[in-house]
Amino acid sequence: MKILGTGLSGLIGSRVVELLNGNHEFEFSDTDITDKGAIDEKINSSSASVVLHLAAKTDVDGCEKDKILGVDGDTWRINVEGTRNITEACEKSNKKLIYISTDFVFDGEKESAYSEEDKPNPVNWYATTKYEGEKIVQNSNLNWIIARLAYPYRANFQRKDFVRNLIHFFKNKEPLNMVTDHIMTPTFIDDIAFALDKLLKNNSKGIFHIVGSSFVSPYEAAVKIAEVFNFDKTLIKTITRKEFFKHRAPRPFRVAIKNAKIQKQGIKMKTFEEGLREIKNQI
Repeated sequence: MKILGTGLSGLIGSRVVELLNGNHEFEFSDTDITDKGAIDEKINSSSASVVLHLAAKTDVDGCEKDKILGVDGDTWRINVEGTRNITEACEKSNKKLIYISTDFVFDGEKESAYSEEDKPNPVNWYATTKYEGEKIVQNSNLNWIIARLAYPYRANFQRKDFVRNLIHFFKNKEPLNMVTDHIMTPTFIDDIAFALDKLLKNNSKGIFHIVGSSFVSPYEAAVKIAEVFNFDKTLIKTITRKEFFKHRAPRPFRVAIKNAKIQKQGIKMKTFEEGLREIKNQI
């Protein structure tokens, strides 16, 4: 099918296009999503049956500085009003919408892993605006998918993700201060692409956690990277989240996310170690 995408040149979108270009035809949109008229024209004139909405302001600390501006700030305008513009244009042209969201919509207070049925409670401005975007999509009369992602990583891209950032430090023999009391769910981006393809083929609708199959702390992630790539583990130092995130935006600190719902659709997501071994092969 033909897919019109926002943010297709980014970390996730560019890999989705690389991997699925044989299965689908992609149309890139560089239209300013805050320009309602331009978005209406772009989406209504497109022959695509699906809109994949990846574009967002995602710098968590940068978004937090924007909070004081409220609905007049770029974070709200891009993540909320931009999503509203896209949703309304999809309604007018009867297109399926895939909205890419984040594990950060949860507050990280739950002891066990979050499922799609758990109620979000964002603790920072970035996540607040992404959750507002979710609500706009859910309240539409579209055939929609909300795909929540977490800590995406891949083998190659000009902008570093957290895995390639740590690899860079290891290669340069620089000490790494790694947080021990924070849980995350790293996700191999190739798996995200194939999961989206499967959800489209299944004509799925609803909220889906497209995340990896491991829960790790940043410290454990660094140790696993060192083991897989044969780096020096003695470079890894420990630090608490309170020290590391001092003077930064609030974070949800226990964001273990379940992917059982997509597994029931025949979608397998790699563990962190499996993902690392695959990017080692690709590199």
